Amino acid sequence: MTITFIGHGYVGLVTACVFADFGNKVWVVGHTPEKLERLKKGDPIIYEPGLKELLEKNLKAQRILFTDSYEQAIKESEIVFITVGTPPKNNGEADLSSVFKVTENIGRYLRSGLTVVSCKSTVPVGTNLKVEEIINKIKPQKATVEVASCPEFLREGTALSDTLDPDRVVVGANSQEAIDRLLELHQPVGGKRIVTDLASAELIKYTSNAMLATKISFANLISFYCEKTGADVETVLDAVGLDKRIGRIFLYPGVGYGGSCLPKDVKAIIQTGQSLGIDTSMLEAVEKINLQARDNFLGKILKNTKGRKIAFWGISFKPDTDDIRFAPSVYIIKSLLEKNYEISVYDPVALNNLKKEFDDQIKYFENPYETVKTADALCILTEWNEFKQADLTKVKSLMNKPLIIDGRNIYIPETVKKLGFNYISTGR
Repeated sequence: MTITFIGHGYVGLVTACVFADFGNKVWVVGHTPEKLERLKKGDPIIYEPGLKELLEKNLKAQRILFTDSYEQAIKESEIVFITVGTPPKNNGEADLSSVFKVTENIGRYLRSGLTVVSCKSTVPVGTNLKVEEIINKIKPQKATVEVASCPEFLREGTALSDTLDPDRVVVGANSQEAIDRLLELHQPVGGKRIVTDLASAELIKYTSNAMLATKISFANLISFYCEKTGADVETVLDAVGLDKRIGRIFLYPGVGYGGSCLPKDVKAIIQTGQSLGIDTSMLEAVEKINLQARDNFLGKILKNTKGRKIAFWGISFKPDTDDIRFAPSVYIIKSLLEKNYEISVYDPVALNNLKKEFDDQIKYFENPYETVKTADALCILTEWNEFKQADLTKVKSLMNKPLIIDGRNIYIPETVKKLGFNYISTGR
């Protein structure tokens, strides 16, 4: 098939590369010339394990093409995917302005015959009907459009494997022809097929992310109990997670969830619920606890550090990504800078994004050990593998004070304390 993706962020670029690798001709439409030129040269712009190699492979095979011309791409395509961002407005509502703007551009250039327009962007219930309405008002007379919802479930850091072998492929549409065409496209992809109506498909993504956020906040709530009572949160949650009805996945305490999905999607489902007259207090509590988790970590720094020099290992909201959107680290660093702390930072891949946020307000290092020199505390905010067996004896010799504040529980407390550290973890 010939298909088009509008947008080249995590969802658009990763999915485009995978479908190009299956042998399809894939157009990717963007609007920033500089970024498009980088993509044409094999630079994926974002960090995602394996993505650069897959992009280079399919550029060489001429199966993936980048353009700013809607006309060039849309007129060739049997299926068009919308993969633009839906960031939160100030009131938490999903900002759909980009979705509707690209919808107008798609509608103008539809070819004669049938085109399936499928929204992969995370959008509230009813959005795809609005997309269909916009296209039908402006499309060429000989063009026919069927609108579908095909939500994505990618995790940054494992996006390629999640695209190739997802838990499920959701296709929502009111047209059997649209369903058949999307199922045919996804034939090489693993996972159970869920074929449903538009509204259900739209709500599935929000429901999934709300559930994941709830598990994280629940784990953090229990960690608060443990810190007050002397219980060990890891033992508690290990035991609870053995219940097959619950499971341990995402039941991990820490500094709170971040990234481009969970924060905005929890806000959006709350706002949508309130507009429908639904009591959303449960999800409001999830969001509140998430903010408390990062404040709890910040409080440990303020309470336990005698000096003003703080070193951070890990800034991205999770390992294997350079994404710092809504990352708890950004809030924590900003709060410390306001109190005149000196901050030094190491992260394997996220430093460039952090520099855009803080410029020269903090010090950046390419080596974790250089980061901790003369530090009064080492704070761990992302559980990168390279931290798990770091030379802590060396770390101690470089620091002013042997203090580690671990927001991800990556070390065994007894082991670290035997090395002479004051070790403060989460819920232990």
